[in-house]
Amino acid sequence: MDRCRAFFAKPFFYDYRTLLGLWLLLGVLAAVMKMHSHNNFLIFRGVFWHTWQQVSLYAAYPAEYGDVNYYGPVFSLLIAPFAVVPEWLGLLLWCVVLSLFLYVAIRRSDLTKYQQLFVLWFCAHELLTALYMQQFNIAIAAIIVLAFFLIERERDTEAAFFIVLGTFVKLYGIVGLAFFFFSKHKVRFVLSLIGWSVVMFVAPMVISSPEFIIGQYQEWFTSLAEKNGENLESIAQNISLLGMVHRISGAVFNDLWLIGPGLVLFGIPYLRFSQYKHVAFRQTLLASVLMFVVLFSTGSESSGYIIPFVGIVIWYTAAPWQRTNWDIALLVFAFVLSSLSPSDLFPAYLRKEWVQPYALKALPVTLIWLKLCFEMYSKDYAAKSIR
Repeated sequence: MDRCRAFFAKPFFYDYRTLLGLWLLLGVLAAVMKMHSHNNFLIFRGVFWHTWQQVSLYAAYPAEYGDVNYYGPVFSLLIAPFAVVPEWLGLLLWCVVLSLFLYVAIRRSDLTKYQQLFVLWFCAHELLTALYMQQFNIAIAAIIVLAFFLIERERDTEAAFFIVLGTFVKLYGIVGLAFFFFSKHKVRFVLSLIGWSVVMFVAPMVISSPEFIIGQYQEWFTSLAEKNGENLESIAQNISLLGMVHRISGAVFNDLWLIGPGLVLFGIPYLRFSQYKHVAFRQTLLASVLMFVVLFSTGSESSGYIIPFVGIVIWYTAAPWQRTNWDIALLVFAFVLSSLSPSDLFPAYLRKEWVQPYALKALPVTLIWLKLCFEMYSKDYAAKSIR
């Protein structure tokens, strides 16, 4: 045991260059492994070309790719640099940029070095899972983290930009509004949200036309409503608290019966005004947001768990008290069941017969989120200085 501790105490494991190299390597590895099978990237690439050609962004194009697009029209501008280059190069750059974006968001945050290193090591495997699917959820995690810490630094206009960008691409970004109460410049923040919303709405018109883009926004909302219904029947979707309860119980009921209580549990900590001044409390709320957005979405996929995994580490490390063995057990449980279960490192029988059919990937995150909620209701986040 002493030798093991001495090995992991080597500077190599605490050097940011090590983590930067690892995260960039994961991007390259995912692109190379998926060079002949990257349907999501083909869908993303198509968003640009279909916008340019002014054909529906939400129709099926079986000759180009399987499935359909569910991202907003503004995504056409984000994906443009990766769509106009050769397909193989676009895929490679896309995966590397996604990795780099989240890495930079973590490094630019106000998290301590201990917290940053913990996030970068603990989330590396989950990052690879997301990269295999070329998932924009990696960017969503970065956007939420950046929005929070920009508000912390009183850079509300920039925070509003990321919140609106995430919302206009995949709606998930709207959870950044949860940080509104921590803003010291609320009027500026609201005006920035309105201003950036106008910019994001009209921006895709630069490569198409106003009539086309307005029509595509209407199609987008229709497609999202239809997708919500489809998610309930898909084993690859609704990997969330909602999906887990539906599949385990076998019952059919309106998701509002779960979302309503979830919103109450999520919102109660806002009543603890005296705790707002403690950075640990505010960071824990960030962790709650990162978990909530996946746990209570029917569109949650296995590869989207990079978002709550960043939250799990922030929850664990932000607490100004000593974590218990139970907390460590929850952390290990999340890594084994939530992160490893989609991989070949996990027994295939358990994955196919239990984890996938019952959406059990959501179980550890649910337990951690519930414990986080209880802590935010009852703990004093000024007990001692944060590590």
